[in-house]
Amino acid sequence: MDSLRNNGKIMIVGAGGVATVAAHKCALIPEVFKEIIVASRTISKCESIKRAIKSKYGRDINIAQVDADNVPEMVLLIERYKPDVVLNLALPYQDLHIMDACLEKGVHYIDTANYEPIDEAHFEYSWQWAYRDRFKQKGIMAVLGSGFDPGVTNVFTAYAQKHLFDEINYLDILDCNAGSHGHAFATNFNPEINIREVTQVVRHWLEGKWVETPAIIEDGSIHFGFDYPMVGRKESYLLYHEELESLVKNIKGLRRARFWMTFSENYLTHLRVLRNVGMTRIDEVDYEGQKIVPVKFLKALLPEPASLGTKYTGKTVIGNIMTGKKDGKIITRYIYNVCDHEEAFIETGTQAIAYTTGVPAMIGAMMVLTGVWQGNGVFNIEELDPDLFMDALNKYGLPWQVVEHEPLPDSF
Repeated sequence: MDSLRNNGKIMIVGAGGVATVAAHKCALIPEVFKEIIVASRTISKCESIKRAIKSKYGRDINIAQVDADNVPEMVLLIERYKPDVVLNLALPYQDLHIMDACLEKGVHYIDTANYEPIDEAHFEYSWQWAYRDRFKQKGIMAVLGSGFDPGVTNVFTAYAQKHLFDEINYLDILDCNAGSHGHAFATNFNPEINIREVTQVVRHWLEGKWVETPAIIEDGSIHFGFDYPMVGRKESYLLYHEELESLVKNIKGLRRARFWMTFSENYLTHLRVLRNVGMTRIDEVDYEGQKIVPVKFLKALLPEPASLGTKYTGKTVIGNIMTGKKDGKIITRYIYNVCDHEEAFIETGTQAIAYTTGVPAMIGAMMVLTGVWQGNGVFNIEELDPDLFMDALNKYGLPWQVVEHEPLPDSF
């Protein structure tokens, strides 16, 4: 890798499970991450990360309290610590505020999830893509979607386009959590985000346009059983996921692009009941003279996602099945990673869902800090060179495999 072009300072905004993993991984690489700042609205969570890193690695990190919705507050924090890159692992509602602060102070920006308005279940990159010219004029870089999906799945596609195919025509991203956390119902990351995501109308890309199908909890949802490596056959549901929006723009030749995720019948039953009684609503309701948002109240009742690791067993399997042309022949390749919940907990105190997002978040920051990724403007991760990112996945805990596979059918 290129030598550092800066002071090696990273500011991580957020202090949940993903931020915990990213901070742990940064602490292991002092030659790149010379100074680490973890900032969150909840300072006690920052203190917990600080103690864990000091105990495990003997490294001191800085922590700070910040309201990431408050741009002037974010600006002051950036002025105080002068990071070279801000890694946004806070809520997607806060993306634009953090981008505004980075713009004002001329600091590189990285996130793992696209912006979402707080009052609408709407998932698209248009709001962040609108920052391209401003970041370009400022001479700084914003890297969008440096988690696993989006993130690693995008990089898998870029790597395949560069090394395995002349043209990719069919893309299926398959996300399997074959783990058990021991609770009747819980979400693996922030319930507000998770529940909004999985109750939306489904879209997939087909022959140049978006095709809508019913949400996973509705009659008519599309699903099939897939045999995942190391964990076996799991029912996988067609779902809309944000990386599809950028991949169909940036990967030339895609005729069909779909995203699939596994859900247990127990999870779907709980979700239907919660939806039917109004607990998944994201609008305000009046309760005894107070305005409350049902899904926020539900979040307060459910287990904290970062706490799930203590009892989590099993594995995640996430990867891409791609069919396309190489040297005039039609070929299909499956690139995937398997991550173990218990191993993730031993290393970082979190479950594999957080681990698989936090590791690539750290790697994305490393790519920017070391000058591997350079550019002015706003970039989705598949627009950047995948090679050293793929090498780093193998080195820092998310090894991947490439195998031949049968293409997935057009319909199920």
